[in-house]
Amino acid sequence: MPIANSSLLDSLDARIILALDKDPEASALALSRTLGVARNTVHARLTKLQGSGALRSFSRRLDPAALGYSLMAFLSLSISQTRAGSVESGLEAIPEIIEVHATTGDADLMAKVVARGTADLYRITNQILEIDGIQRTSTAISVLELLPPRYDGLLKGLLQRESRS
Repeated sequence: MPIANSSLLDSLDARIILALDKDPEASALALSRTLGVARNTVHARLTKLQGSGALRSFSRRLDPAALGYSLMAFLSLSISQTRAGSVESGLEAIPEIIEVHATTGDADLMAKVVARGTADLYRITNQILEIDGIQRTSTAISVLELLPPRYDGLLKGLLQRESRS
């Protein structure tokens, strides 16, 4: 998937995304009426946003608890740098790993993992440790999500900057 570049978005893109936040089921026609923009323009922008990777898949909005995964943990992973490719493919094969980031600091990777409970987390951690190239892990269990992922403030900031220009 292409990586989204912030310069790809403009105020119309921001308005479309904010409108979708308010009504995720809105059609291109409904969005065009709400925003006062031609339906074809909205459709083209949505296609561009999805194609560029700026607008991600709908499933990323899913709460894992709705699937029975009530426990969330963050695993710091130390890896053998010569095995990075096998580590990546090994991590991709474990569906409970929902995000992985390459990081600086003591760990090489940070993995966001969901589990059905602590015994399930233990199983998943052992699966991760079996991957060729994983040297060690450190686990932090999330006890409460204080601030969910949010982007509306960034989008509103883009609108403000462009309105001043």
